[in-house]
Amino acid sequence: MVNACRACESCEEGAENYCARVVLTYNSRDRDGAVTRGGYSDMVVADARFVVRFPDALPLDAAAPLLCAGATVYAPMRRHALGAPGSHVGVIGLGGLGHVAVKFARAFGAGKVTVISTSPAKREEALERLGADAFVLSTDAAEMKAAAGTMHGIVNTASAAASLHPYLALLKPHGKMILLGIPDKPLQVSAFALIGGGKTLAGSCMASISETQEMLDFAAEHGVAADVEVIGAGEVNAAMERLAKGDVRYRFVIDVGNTLKAD
Repeated sequence: MVNACRACESCEEGAENYCARVVLTYNSRDRDGAVTRGGYSDMVVADARFVVRFPDALPLDAAAPLLCAGATVYAPMRRHALGAPGSHVGVIGLGGLGHVAVKFARAFGAGKVTVISTSPAKREEALERLGADAFVLSTDAAEMKAAAGTMHGIVNTASAAASLHPYLALLKPHGKMILLGIPDKPLQVSAFALIGGGKTLAGSCMASISETQEMLDFAAEHGVAADVEVIGAGEVNAAMERLAKGDVRYRFVIDVGNTLKAD
C-alpha cells in the first residue's frame, strides 16, 4: 500500500492496511486520481508515512519479498504470539509465504516448527534446507493423527479450498490458526472444531507500516531473508509460465535497474 484516508479509526490506530480507502501499490487509484504502478514505474513519489527504511544489513534482492510475504506472515505471528519461545508452531503450505514463516518462527525462538504440506516432495526441503523440526504430510492419516493436539498455533498460507477440520485438530486447546491464503471458494469449518477446544480462527491482511518497519529491522538483526531467483526484465514471461507450474523457490525478483531498458 502507498496511501490511505488517514482519518478513519484504523488509520488513527496505525493500522492503515485495514483502511476502507487504502491505496494499493499496483493498479489502484491514488488520492490525486493517478493509477499506481508500483515497481514497474520509472519513479515513485510517496508520502513519508508510507515509506520504510531498508536496513543496510539486508540484501536488496533476497529481502525485497519481505515487503510483501515477510510482512504478511510477521505481523499476525507477532500479534498472536505465534512463535513464542518454547511454543510449537505449524506452517501449512511451503511456498512464498510459508518458507518465510518457517524462518521467522525459528528466529522468534519457537521450540518446534512443523511444516504441514500435501506434497511429500517438500519433506526434505523443509527439514534439511529450511530447518523445520518436523514435517507432516496432510494426506497421510497416520501422520496427522500423530500430530493432533500438539501445536500452539498454525500459520495457514494455503490457497486450497479444503476443509479446515483436520488442521484445526492439530491445535492444542486454546490454539490459534491464522489464515493468510486466499482460496477461490468458501472454506469448510466445523463449529465443534473450534468450540470443542476453545480454539481461535483468525485472518490477517498485509501489515501496517509500523509492523513492516519492525519486520525489516528484525529480519536484519536475525538474518532472515527470502529464497529468491533473480531474473531480468526480459525473462518475466518465462517466469510467469514457471510460476503457474509452481516452479519457483520461492520468489522471482526482477532486477529492474540493470535490465529494464527504455525503448
